[in-house]
Amino acid sequence: MRFWKFHKWMVLALVFVLFLPVTSRSVQAETSKKSITITLDGDKINSDVAPYIIPKVNVTMVPLRVISEGLGASVNWEQASKTVSINGSGSSLALTSGKKTALVNGSAVALDASVDIKNGRIMVPLRFVGENLGLQVVWNQAAQSIALLSGSYIPSLPNPAEPGQPNPSPGTGQQAQGIHGAWISTVSNLDWPSTKSVGKIDQQKQEFRSMLDKLQAIGINAVFVQVRPAGDALYPSDLVPWSEYLTGKQGQDPGYDPLQFMIEEAHQRGMQFHAWFNPFRASSGAAVSKLAPSSVVVQHPDWIVTTDGKPIINPGIPEARQHIIDVVMEVVNKYNVDGVHLDDYFYPSSGTFNDDATYRTYNTTGLAKADWRRDNINQFVQKLGQSIHAAKPSVEFGISPFGVWRNKATDVTGSDTKAGVTAYDSMYADVRTWIQNRWIDYVAPQIYWSMSFKIAQYDKLVDWWAAEVAGTGVDLLIGQAPYKLGTTEAGWQSSQEIINQLLYNEKYADIKGSIFFRAAHLINNPLGLIPALTAFYQQ
Repeated sequence: MRFWKFHKWMVLALVFVLFLPVTSRSVQAETSKKSITITLDGDKINSDVAPYIIPKVNVTMVPLRVISEGLGASVNWEQASKTVSINGSGSSLALTSGKKTALVNGSAVALDASVDIKNGRIMVPLRFVGENLGLQVVWNQAAQSIALLSGSYIPSLPNPAEPGQPNPSPGTGQQAQGIHGAWISTVSNLDWPSTKSVGKIDQQKQEFRSMLDKLQAIGINAVFVQVRPAGDALYPSDLVPWSEYLTGKQGQDPGYDPLQFMIEEAHQRGMQFHAWFNPFRASSGAAVSKLAPSSVVVQHPDWIVTTDGKPIINPGIPEARQHIIDVVMEVVNKYNVDGVHLDDYFYPSSGTFNDDATYRTYNTTGLAKADWRRDNINQFVQKLGQSIHAAKPSVEFGISPFGVWRNKATDVTGSDTKAGVTAYDSMYADVRTWIQNRWIDYVAPQIYWSMSFKIAQYDKLVDWWAAEVAGTGVDLLIGQAPYKLGTTEAGWQSSQEIINQLLYNEKYADIKGSIFFRAAHLINNPLGLIPALTAFYQQ
């Protein structure tokens, strides 16, 4: 009897010991999973059921209660049809379980994920619902958090000396006296206007005012606004159609002059306004039938080369280049802009660009095709700069090329990098010639890599560009990449990376400031960047 009791005790003890590690590992695995947190304008939204991400489509699902209680929308569940109805902020949504489309104000819209019923709870896709209720939805991979931002929200700016806030090292203050710029993308309604405000004048104005207020609170003193996103215009033009991003239909008058409005709002705040043009993009790839009659694609199909499904204005045709110059000069002559700014869309860096016939027709000096392409862009840049300065000498002309001109392995005078794409060889942008001839007033290379990214290291590239502009009279602005904060790429796991880059920039007197890509990625405060950047600019 004693033996049986002892044997029974030993068996139970052995089972417990064997089971304990498994149980511990299970608990550890469960607790190590970081739960997804959701905030609305900085305030945490509580959820009685944990949000989850649907694999492959990467859609975050939340219980319907989050939409009704957290976002304040009215909701209704129709059991018979398994349909959720959501109403709020002037929008009416209907999502049905199993359907790949939803109804938004009566119109069918494609879905990546629809209603999901899990453990008896009704779950809905947060980003789709949030954006259609007029909110900006920002996912932070590192923090496993979702920030929902309304148009009127301005992030609080805590004292940078508070515990837990990044504390930047003291700087010389040189940067604080220069350009603190932000790119505002309008293509695909990325930064402004939001898709929610399409066709709504008052809401578009309110959104832009709010954006400027938020940027200015951080320390931004110049905005570079995309006024020609895709062969179109955010202003009344005699040459190109109204942008579809204002009303949803290209060529449709929005009922006001957005460019005049934006310039006035920026200048009222003491901020510079630079008109940003995408020079050679002819459209965003929409079918010709959806383009306005005044679109260059419709008017001059012989000027268009399609690459990767996107129509591009052929830089090899002199009349086509002049058309773009005329478009830019229409703005320079009519509006009180502080600058004209071009991005790096010259020749496309990927795909096949079929300009053989153009090359045969216009290559009158016998250049190799690559040199001929570069010469086309050189002529365009030179003539545009001359036109701007002749009309308004006070207007600055600058270009933001890809961050690597050429790799040292290809050209001994290039940078110590191993980039797969270069401005000179891929976009045919001979930036060195522009600088040496002072065809531009400033250059703003997009140095979108960290100090620890060995293929294209930030500090090495800054050194190279600073040497390029030295003694030329051309200013150097650095294109910074807050959009990479929180990503898995080397060096972007802390907002201190941006601060360290700004501190490094202070080594060079020719560096007159920075431009951040892009406005939303500043306002969304990635990894706590706002208090650190605000403190840096206030020093």
